[in-house]
Amino acid sequence: MAHEIQNMAYVGSTPWHGLGSKLVRGEPLEVWQREAGMDWQIKSSPVHYESISGNGNPESRTFVDQKVLFRSDTLEPLSVVSCRYQVVQPNEVLEFYRDLTESSGYELETAGVLKGGRKFWALARTGQSVALKGGDEVGGYLLLATSCDGTLATTATPTSVRVVCNNTLALSLNGATSAIKVPHNTRFDPSVVKKQLGIAASRWDEFMYQMRALAERKVSNKEAEHFFNQVLSVASTSVTAQGQQTNRHAIAKASGLFEGRGKGASLASAKGTAWGLLNAVTEFVDHEKRARSADYRMDSAWFGQGAALKQRALHSALSLAA
Repeated sequence: MAHEIQNMAYVGSTPWHGLGSKLVRGEPLEVWQREAGMDWQIKSSPVHYESISGNGNPESRTFVDQKVLFRSDTLEPLSVVSCRYQVVQPNEVLEFYRDLTESSGYELETAGVLKGGRKFWALARTGQSVALKGGDEVGGYLLLATSCDGTLATTATPTSVRVVCNNTLALSLNGATSAIKVPHNTRFDPSVVKKQLGIAASRWDEFMYQMRALAERKVSNKEAEHFFNQVLSVASTSVTAQGQQTNRHAIAKASGLFEGRGKGASLASAKGTAWGLLNAVTEFVDHEKRARSADYRMDSAWFGQGAALKQRALHSALSLAA
């Protein structure tokens, strides 16, 4: 199946899927907008339909409670939504970072469009960084993403990225992520979201304190086996033989990553530790889990079933270190 990542721009190393336009660091947002394929607007139009009158003649009617959203550049339809639906434009996602990159030390690393324009995102490095045992570096990032088909609220998520393997994990404390969500029946106000993020960003040190605890917690083979069986049972969606096979495949893949095949698995922080267990699952979700295409895997890993699976792994790993 062809890749469905519509457009993408990035700096630094080539993404794992090998797609996108590479930029030099420090490019202005206008360049990012063009190269990330976000230089278009979401337009709307009333929903019209054709009916047949009693005399057999066609009549054009309007469904007043709905509107169709479409791209300004290609005129391709994106979705049909309620007239109360508040649209967030692609350029608004990038503009969110303007003051953060100009005065707060943030640096855009990737931005792009998924599913023909139905979802778009930007990911920026915050400048926060921690090195665990063996030089295992973890950086702080901020992911802002939204949709125009109702599948995702406009969501700002403080995120950690493990440098050695590029695994991503949303910051989570006490069982809840630090994501700020603005539903599409509410106007997106960047200043309000940034104030809320100021509180969430302060949790970085506490989150990394917990990650250090995971790196110190040695696990036995029996504990590792129980961890993968517990966490990856969600990979099986039914009791059919096919569902059980999917579960076994996921467990075998993640176990192999933990036992040495994963990137950074031999580092002192990860070898035989709860941190290693967690990163085996995040690497499996981000890079190994079966998916229809590159954008389906990214969509799942950041916003869907894969993201939930990574949070399940985080909570299970933290319970080992408690």
